[in-house]
Amino acid sequence: MAGYFFTATESYDIKWTMPHCVLTLKLIGLVIDYYDGRKEVQALTPEQRQFAVRGVPTLLEVTGFVYFYGAFMVGPQFSMTQYHKLTRGELTDVPGQRPNSFVPALKRLGLGLFFMVVYTVVAPYIPEEYLVSDAYLEQPFWFRCVYILIWGKTMLYKYVTCWLVTEGVCIITGLGYNGKDEKGRPKWDACANMKVWLFETTPYFTGTIASFNTNTNAWVARYIYKRLKFLGNKLLSQALSLLFLAVWHGLHCGYLVCFQMEFLIVIVERQLIDLVHDSPPLAAMASTTILRPFFYVIQQAVHWMFMGYSLVPFCLFSLEKWLKVYKSIYFLGHVVFFTLLFAMPYMRKVLVPRKEKLKKAE
Repeated sequence: MAGYFFTATESYDIKWTMPHCVLTLKLIGLVIDYYDGRKEVQALTPEQRQFAVRGVPTLLEVTGFVYFYGAFMVGPQFSMTQYHKLTRGELTDVPGQRPNSFVPALKRLGLGLFFMVVYTVVAPYIPEEYLVSDAYLEQPFWFRCVYILIWGKTMLYKYVTCWLVTEGVCIITGLGYNGKDEKGRPKWDACANMKVWLFETTPYFTGTIASFNTNTNAWVARYIYKRLKFLGNKLLSQALSLLFLAVWHGLHCGYLVCFQMEFLIVIVERQLIDLVHDSPPLAAMASTTILRPFFYVIQQAVHWMFMGYSLVPFCLFSLEKWLKVYKSIYFLGHVVFFTLLFAMPYMRKVLVPRKEKLKKAE
Protein backbone atom coordinates (compact mmCIF):
# COMPACT_ATOMS: atom_id res chain seq x y z
CA MET A 1 0.00 0.00 0.00
CA ALA A 2 2.86 2.36 0.80
CA GLY A 3 4.45 1.58 -2.56
CA TYR A 4 1.20 2.43 -4.34
CA PHE A 5 0.77 5.62 -2.33
CA PHE A 6 4.25 7.03 -2.95
CA THR A 7 4.88 5.87 -6.53
CA ALA A 8 1.50 5.70 -8.33
CA THR A 9 0.88 8.08 -11.23
CA GLU A 10 -2.23 8.89 -13.27
CA SER A 11 -1.26 6.34 -15.93
CA TYR A 12 -0.63 2.59 -16.02
CA ASP A 13 2.61 2.01 -14.11
CA ILE A 14 4.98 -0.80 -15.04
CA LYS A 15 7.49 -0.87 -12.20
CA TRP A 16 8.41 -2.86 -9.10
CA THR A 17 4.90 -2.67 -7.63
CA MET A 18 3.53 -4.88 -10.43
CA PRO A 19 5.44 -8.10 -9.60
CA HIS A 20 5.08 -7.34 -5.89
CA CYS A 21 1.34 -7.13 -6.41
CA VAL A 22 1.47 -10.77 -7.56
CA LEU A 23 3.95 -11.64 -4.80
CA THR A 24 1.54 -10.28 -2.19
CA LEU A 25 -1.16 -12.76 -3.18
CA LYS A 26 1.33 -15.63 -3.12
CA LEU A 27 2.51 -14.76 0.38
CA ILE A 28 -1.03 -14.27 1.68
CA GLY A 29 -1.96 -17.69 0.29
CA LEU A 30 1.19 -19.25 1.75
CA VAL A 31 0.51 -17.84 5.22
CA ILE A 32 -3.09 -19.10 5.19
CA ASP A 33 -2.03 -22.53 3.90
CA TYR A 34 0.61 -22.73 6.65
CA TYR A 35 -2.03 -21.71 9.21
CA ASP A 36 -4.26 -24.53 7.94
CA GLY A 37 -1.32 -26.93 8.09
CA ARG A 38 -1.02 -26.41 11.84
CA LYS A 39 -4.64 -27.47 12.41
CA GLU A 40 -6.02 -30.95 12.91
CA VAL A 41 -6.90 -32.60 9.60
CA GLN A 42 -10.47 -33.18 10.77
CA ALA A 43 -10.97 -29.43 11.22
CA LEU A 44 -10.20 -28.67 7.58
CA THR A 45 -12.37 -28.80 4.49
CA PRO A 46 -11.24 -31.11 1.63
CA GLU A 47 -9.97 -28.06 -0.27
CA GLN A 48 -8.01 -26.80 2.73
CA ARG A 49 -6.45 -30.23 3.21
CA GLN A 50 -5.33 -30.19 -0.42
CA PHE A 51 -3.41 -26.93 -0.05
CA ALA A 52 -2.35 -27.05 3.62
CA VAL A 53 1.41 -26.69 4.17
CA ARG A 54 2.81 -29.03 6.81
CA GLY A 55 6.03 -27.79 8.36
CA VAL A 56 7.96 -24.56 7.87
CA PRO A 57 9.21 -23.99 4.29
CA THR A 58 12.86 -23.03 3.97
CA LEU A 59 13.93 -19.58 2.78
CA LEU A 60 15.09 -21.13 -0.51
CA GLU A 61 11.71 -22.80 -1.02
CA VAL A 62 9.82 -19.57 -0.34
CA THR A 63 12.11 -17.59 -2.65
CA GLY A 64 11.74 -20.11 -5.46
CA PHE A 65 7.99 -20.20 -4.93
CA VAL A 66 7.35 -16.45 -5.03
CA TYR A 67 9.90 -15.63 -7.75
CA PHE A 68 9.19 -18.58 -10.04
CA TYR A 69 10.17 -17.17 -13.44
CA GLY A 70 7.01 -18.28 -15.22
CA ALA A 71 4.64 -16.43 -12.93
CA PHE A 72 6.26 -13.69 -10.85
CA MET A 73 5.32 -10.79 -13.15
CA VAL A 74 1.63 -11.27 -13.97
CA GLY A 75 0.74 -14.62 -12.41
CA PRO A 76 -0.72 -17.19 -12.50
CA GLN A 77 -1.18 -18.01 -8.83
CA PHE A 78 -0.29 -21.49 -7.59
CA SER A 79 0.11 -23.04 -4.16
CA MET A 80 3.22 -24.07 -2.28
CA THR A 81 2.01 -27.68 -2.37
CA GLN A 82 1.86 -27.48 -6.17
CA TYR A 83 5.38 -26.01 -6.23
CA HIS A 84 6.65 -28.80 -3.96
CA LYS A 85 5.21 -31.37 -6.38
CA LEU A 86 7.08 -29.63 -9.21
CA THR A 87 10.41 -29.70 -7.37
CA ARG A 88 9.92 -33.39 -6.53
CA GLY A 89 9.30 -34.20 -10.20
CA GLU A 90 5.72 -35.37 -9.60
CA LEU A 91 4.07 -33.06 -12.14
CA THR A 92 4.53 -35.17 -15.23
CA ASP A 93 2.35 -37.34 -17.43
CA VAL A 94 5.16 -39.93 -17.57
CA PRO A 95 6.29 -40.90 -14.04
CA GLY A 96 10.04 -40.64 -13.62
CA GLN A 97 10.51 -38.69 -16.86
CA ARG A 98 10.16 -35.15 -18.08
CA PRO A 99 6.60 -34.15 -18.97
CA ASN A 100 5.52 -34.23 -22.61
CA SER A 101 4.46 -30.63 -22.37
CA PHE A 102 6.18 -28.96 -25.32
CA VAL A 103 3.26 -29.13 -27.76
CA PRO A 104 0.59 -28.00 -25.23
CA ALA A 105 2.85 -25.13 -24.19
CA LEU A 106 3.46 -24.14 -27.81
CA LYS A 107 -0.30 -24.04 -28.44
CA ARG A 108 -0.83 -21.55 -25.61
CA LEU A 109 2.12 -19.49 -26.82
CA GLY A 110 0.68 -19.45 -30.34
CA LEU A 111 -2.73 -18.41 -29.07
CA GLY A 112 -1.14 -15.69 -26.95
CA LEU A 113 0.81 -14.37 -29.94
CA PHE A 114 -2.40 -14.32 -31.99
CA PHE A 115 -4.10 -12.06 -29.45
CA MET A 116 -0.94 -9.94 -29.25
CA VAL A 117 -1.12 -9.34 -33.01
CA VAL A 118 -4.83 -8.48 -32.80
CA TYR A 119 -4.19 -6.02 -29.98
CA THR A 120 -1.14 -4.49 -31.66
CA VAL A 121 -3.01 -3.94 -34.93
CA VAL A 122 -6.33 -2.71 -33.52
CA ALA A 123 -5.38 -0.79 -30.36
CA PRO A 124 -3.75 2.22 -32.12
CA TYR A 125 -7.08 2.93 -33.83
CA ILE A 126 -9.05 3.03 -30.57
CA PRO A 127 -6.76 4.66 -27.97
CA GLU A 128 -8.12 5.30 -24.51
CA GLU A 129 -6.84 8.89 -24.71
CA TYR A 130 -9.59 9.54 -27.24
CA LEU A 131 -12.20 8.87 -24.53
CA VAL A 132 -11.23 12.08 -22.70
CA SER A 133 -10.72 14.20 -25.81
CA ASP A 134 -13.01 16.96 -27.04
CA ALA A 135 -13.36 15.11 -30.35
CA TYR A 136 -15.00 12.19 -28.53
CA LEU A 137 -17.48 14.51 -26.81
CA GLU A 138 -18.47 15.97 -30.17
CA GLN A 139 -19.49 12.56 -31.52
CA PRO A 140 -23.15 11.42 -31.41
CA PHE A 141 -24.31 9.42 -28.39
CA TRP A 142 -24.49 6.10 -30.26
CA PHE A 143 -20.91 6.50 -31.48
CA ARG A 144 -19.64 7.15 -27.95
CA CYS A 145 -21.34 3.95 -26.75
CA VAL A 146 -20.02 1.84 -29.64
CA TYR A 147 -16.51 3.22 -29.12
CA ILE A 148 -16.58 2.13 -25.47
CA LEU A 149 -17.80 -1.31 -26.53
CA ILE A 150 -14.98 -1.88 -29.05
CA TRP A 151 -12.33 -0.25 -26.88
CA GLY A 152 -13.27 -2.33 -23.83
CA LYS A 153 -13.13 -5.64 -25.68
CA THR A 154 -9.84 -4.84 -27.40
CA MET A 155 -8.20 -3.48 -24.27
CA LEU A 156 -8.62 -6.83 -22.51
CA TYR A 157 -6.57 -8.59 -25.18
CA LYS A 158 -3.32 -7.31 -23.70
CA TYR A 159 -4.12 -9.19 -20.49
CA VAL A 160 -5.21 -12.26 -22.46
CA THR A 161 -1.86 -12.22 -24.27
CA CYS A 162 0.21 -12.05 -21.08
CA TRP A 163 -1.72 -14.80 -19.33
CA LEU A 164 -1.63 -17.20 -22.27
CA VAL A 165 2.13 -16.78 -22.72
CA THR A 166 2.87 -17.25 -19.01
CA GLU A 167 0.56 -20.25 -18.93
CA GLY A 168 2.67 -21.75 -21.70
CA VAL A 169 5.79 -21.25 -19.57
CA CYS A 170 4.13 -23.00 -16.63
CA ILE A 171 3.01 -25.87 -18.86
CA ILE A 172 6.45 -26.51 -20.34
CA THR A 173 8.01 -26.71 -16.85
CA GLY A 174 5.34 -29.16 -15.72
CA LEU A 175 3.65 -26.78 -13.29
CA GLY A 176 0.57 -26.73 -15.49
CA TYR A 177 0.05 -30.50 -15.21
CA ASN A 178 -3.36 -31.27 -13.73
CA GLY A 179 -3.66 -35.04 -13.86
CA LYS A 180 -5.52 -36.95 -16.57
CA ASP A 181 -9.08 -36.86 -17.84
CA GLU A 182 -11.50 -39.80 -17.95
CA LYS A 183 -9.94 -40.96 -21.23
CA GLY A 184 -6.44 -41.00 -19.78
CA ARG A 185 -5.26 -37.89 -21.62
CA PRO A 186 -3.03 -35.48 -19.67
CA LYS A 187 -4.53 -32.13 -18.68
CA TRP A 188 -2.33 -29.03 -18.66
CA ASP A 189 -4.72 -26.46 -17.23
CA ALA A 190 -3.53 -26.23 -13.61
CA CYS A 191 -2.18 -22.72 -14.26
CA ALA A 192 -4.77 -21.62 -16.81
CA ASN A 193 -5.92 -18.04 -16.40
CA MET A 194 -8.11 -17.86 -19.51
CA LYS A 195 -10.94 -19.90 -21.02
CA VAL A 196 -10.60 -18.38 -24.46
CA TRP A 197 -13.61 -19.95 -26.19
CA LEU A 198 -15.96 -19.03 -23.35
CA PHE A 199 -14.48 -15.52 -23.22
CA GLU A 200 -15.15 -14.98 -26.92
CA THR A 201 -18.62 -16.54 -27.10
CA THR A 202 -20.43 -15.93 -23.81
CA PRO A 203 -23.20 -13.30 -23.89
CA TYR A 204 -23.22 -13.06 -20.08
CA PHE A 205 -21.23 -10.93 -17.66
CA THR A 206 -20.93 -13.92 -15.35
CA GLY A 207 -19.55 -15.88 -18.31
CA THR A 208 -16.81 -13.31 -18.85
CA ILE A 209 -15.93 -13.40 -15.15
CA ALA A 210 -15.80 -17.22 -15.32
CA SER A 211 -13.45 -17.10 -18.32
CA PHE A 212 -11.17 -14.12 -17.57
CA ASN A 213 -8.41 -14.11 -14.94
CA THR A 214 -9.82 -17.39 -13.66
CA ASN A 215 -6.76 -18.29 -11.63
CA THR A 216 -6.91 -15.10 -9.57
CA ASN A 217 -10.67 -15.47 -9.21
CA ALA A 218 -10.15 -18.98 -7.82
CA TRP A 219 -7.52 -17.61 -5.42
CA VAL A 220 -9.93 -14.95 -4.13
CA ALA A 221 -12.70 -17.53 -3.76
CA ARG A 222 -10.42 -19.86 -1.80
CA TYR A 223 -8.65 -17.41 0.49
CA ILE A 224 -11.10 -14.52 0.85
CA TYR A 225 -14.70 -15.37 -0.10
CA LYS A 226 -14.90 -18.79 1.58
CA ARG A 227 -13.07 -17.50 4.66
CA LEU A 228 -15.89 -14.98 5.14
CA LYS A 229 -18.44 -17.75 5.56
CA PHE A 230 -18.83 -16.78 9.22
CA LEU A 231 -20.64 -13.61 8.08
CA GLY A 232 -23.57 -15.75 7.00
CA ASN A 233 -24.29 -13.57 3.97
CA LYS A 234 -23.10 -14.48 0.46
CA LEU A 235 -23.67 -11.02 -0.98
CA LEU A 236 -21.67 -9.38 1.81
CA SER A 237 -18.87 -11.91 1.37
CA GLN A 238 -18.85 -11.24 -2.38
CA ALA A 239 -18.82 -7.47 -1.85
CA LEU A 240 -15.89 -7.68 0.59
CA SER A 241 -14.01 -9.98 -1.80
CA LEU A 242 -14.41 -7.42 -4.59
CA LEU A 243 -13.32 -4.66 -2.20
CA PHE A 244 -10.17 -6.67 -1.48
CA LEU A 245 -9.51 -6.98 -5.23
CA ALA A 246 -10.02 -3.25 -5.74
CA VAL A 247 -7.54 -2.30 -3.00
CA TRP A 248 -5.10 -4.98 -4.15
CA HIS A 249 -5.04 -3.44 -7.63
CA GLY A 250 -4.15 0.00 -6.26
CA LEU A 251 -5.36 3.11 -4.50
CA HIS A 252 -7.01 4.81 -7.48
CA CYS A 253 -10.72 5.44 -6.97
CA GLY A 254 -11.35 4.00 -10.43
CA TYR A 255 -10.67 0.48 -9.17
CA LEU A 256 -13.40 0.80 -6.54
CA VAL A 257 -15.89 2.09 -9.10
CA CYS A 258 -15.05 -0.73 -11.52
CA PHE A 259 -15.58 -3.53 -9.01
CA GLN A 260 -18.68 -1.83 -7.58
CA MET A 261 -20.12 -1.80 -11.09
CA GLU A 262 -19.20 -5.46 -11.58
CA PHE A 263 -20.99 -6.34 -8.33
CA LEU A 264 -24.12 -4.46 -9.41
CA ILE A 265 -24.19 -5.95 -12.91
CA VAL A 266 -23.78 -9.53 -11.69
CA ILE A 267 -26.62 -9.15 -9.18
CA VAL A 268 -28.97 -7.70 -11.80
CA GLU A 269 -27.99 -10.25 -14.44
CA ARG A 270 -28.72 -13.18 -12.11
CA GLN A 271 -32.10 -11.69 -11.24
CA LEU A 272 -32.91 -11.19 -14.93
CA ILE A 273 -31.98 -14.80 -15.73
CA ASP A 274 -34.26 -16.00 -12.93
CA LEU A 275 -37.03 -13.72 -14.21
CA VAL A 276 -36.83 -15.12 -17.74
CA HIS A 277 -36.76 -18.67 -16.38
CA ASP A 278 -39.77 -18.14 -14.07
CA SER A 279 -41.91 -16.14 -16.49
CA PRO A 280 -43.76 -18.36 -19.04
CA PRO A 281 -44.07 -15.65 -21.73
CA LEU A 282 -40.42 -14.61 -21.42
CA ALA A 283 -39.24 -18.23 -21.31
CA ALA A 284 -41.27 -19.04 -24.43
CA MET A 285 -39.84 -16.04 -26.26
CA ALA A 286 -36.27 -16.88 -25.23
CA SER A 287 -36.66 -20.48 -26.42
CA THR A 288 -38.00 -19.51 -29.86
CA THR A 289 -35.42 -20.91 -32.27
CA ILE A 290 -35.78 -18.24 -34.94
CA LEU A 291 -35.27 -15.45 -32.40
CA ARG A 292 -32.20 -16.91 -30.69
CA PRO A 293 -29.59 -15.43 -33.09
CA PHE A 294 -31.22 -12.01 -32.70
CA PHE A 295 -31.23 -12.27 -28.90
CA TYR A 296 -27.61 -13.46 -28.94
CA VAL A 297 -26.42 -10.45 -30.94
CA ILE A 298 -28.33 -8.05 -28.69
CA GLN A 299 -26.97 -9.75 -25.56
CA GLN A 300 -23.41 -9.58 -26.85
CA ALA A 301 -23.74 -5.89 -27.70
CA VAL A 302 -25.22 -5.04 -24.30
CA HIS A 303 -22.74 -7.30 -22.54
CA TRP A 304 -19.63 -5.74 -24.08
CA MET A 305 -21.01 -2.21 -23.98
CA PHE A 306 -21.41 -2.34 -20.21
CA MET A 307 -18.25 -4.38 -19.76
CA GLY A 308 -16.41 -1.53 -21.46
CA TYR A 309 -18.39 0.92 -19.32
CA SER A 310 -17.12 -0.84 -16.17
CA LEU A 311 -13.54 -0.81 -17.46
CA VAL A 312 -13.46 2.95 -18.06
CA PRO A 313 -12.56 3.85 -14.43
CA PHE A 314 -10.30 0.78 -14.19
CA CYS A 315 -8.14 2.05 -17.06
CA LEU A 316 -8.43 5.83 -16.67
CA PHE A 317 -7.78 5.74 -12.90
CA SER A 318 -8.38 9.35 -11.90
CA LEU A 319 -11.76 10.77 -10.93
CA GLU A 320 -11.47 13.65 -13.39
CA LYS A 321 -10.94 11.37 -16.40
CA TRP A 322 -13.47 8.60 -15.86
CA LEU A 323 -16.09 11.04 -14.59
CA LYS A 324 -15.73 13.00 -17.83
CA VAL A 325 -16.40 9.84 -19.86
CA TYR A 326 -19.34 8.79 -17.70
CA LYS A 327 -20.88 12.25 -18.02
CA SER A 328 -20.54 12.06 -21.80
CA ILE A 329 -22.85 9.02 -21.87
CA TYR A 330 -25.04 10.24 -19.00
CA PHE A 331 -23.96 7.52 -16.54
CA LEU A 332 -25.82 5.05 -18.71
CA GLY A 333 -24.59 1.92 -16.91
CA HIS A 334 -25.54 3.18 -13.47
CA VAL A 335 -28.93 4.41 -14.67
CA VAL A 336 -29.79 1.13 -16.44
CA PHE A 337 -28.68 -1.29 -13.76
CA PHE A 338 -29.89 0.63 -10.71
CA THR A 339 -33.25 1.08 -12.46
CA LEU A 340 -33.43 -2.65 -13.18
CA LEU A 341 -32.39 -3.48 -9.62
CA PHE A 342 -35.20 -1.45 -8.08
CA ALA A 343 -37.74 -2.38 -10.77
CA MET A 344 -37.12 -6.13 -10.57
CA PRO A 345 -39.62 -6.88 -7.75
CA TYR A 346 -42.39 -5.10 -9.69
CA MET A 347 -41.42 -6.85 -12.93
CA ARG A 348 -41.70 -10.21 -11.17
CA LYS A 349 -45.16 -9.32 -9.88
CA VAL A 350 -46.33 -8.62 -13.42
CA LEU A 351 -44.51 -11.34 -15.36
CA VAL A 352 -44.31 -14.30 -12.94
CA PRO A 353 -47.52 -16.21 -12.13
CA ARG A 354 -48.30 -16.83 -8.49
CA LYS A 355 -47.84 -20.60 -8.80
CA GLU A 356 -44.30 -20.06 -10.12
CA LYS A 357 -43.54 -17.84 -7.14
CA LEU A 358 -44.80 -20.55 -4.78
CA LYS A 359 -42.58 -23.14 -6.48
CA LYS A 360 -39.61 -20.80 -6.11
CA ALA A 361 -40.38 -20.31 -2.42
CA GLU A 362 -40.53 -24.08 -1.86
